[in-house]
Amino acid sequence: MMILADKEILKMINSGLLVIEGFKEDNLTPNGYDLTIEKISVEGLQEESEGDVVIPKSSWFAVSTKEYIKFPSNVAGELWIRTSWARKGILSSFGMIDAGFEGNLTLSAYNTHKDIEIPIGETFAQMVFHKLGEEVGKNYAERSGNYQGKRGINI
Repeated sequence: MMILADKEILKMINSGLLVIEGFKEDNLTPNGYDLTIEKISVEGLQEESEGDVVIPKSSWFAVSTKEYIKFPSNVAGELWIRTSWARKGILSSFGMIDAGFEGNLTLSAYNTHKDIEIPIGETFAQMVFHKLGEEVGKNYAERSGNYQGKRGINI
């Protein structure tokens, strides 16, 4: 498995092999892409899609990405919280994005430290692309596809 560099990510996007709806070149990193917040849902509170959202200390929350992605059958993704949020006490555990996945991503997080304000539209996590040694036998949609084509927060 190989991590894709910015040049290869752009080549795949320009050829249509990889799709990031809402793509902004400013979000491209040397070896990934920073995902932006479209909606935040704080446990016990309503879902917000504009403005700044205050996440109370010791609260779980979910974020949906603005970007709608479509992965080819030979690329998987890995998610990492941006370190600027981790330094402020936000913890998150992300999984892999399977080859063939299509949709918005829902990211789960926990605020450990103090009340924190998170603006809608801010970058939250980095998506890193891994080129697989070959195309998969069955992609995400064919294996489970639980979240295939979903938009918004899906828990």
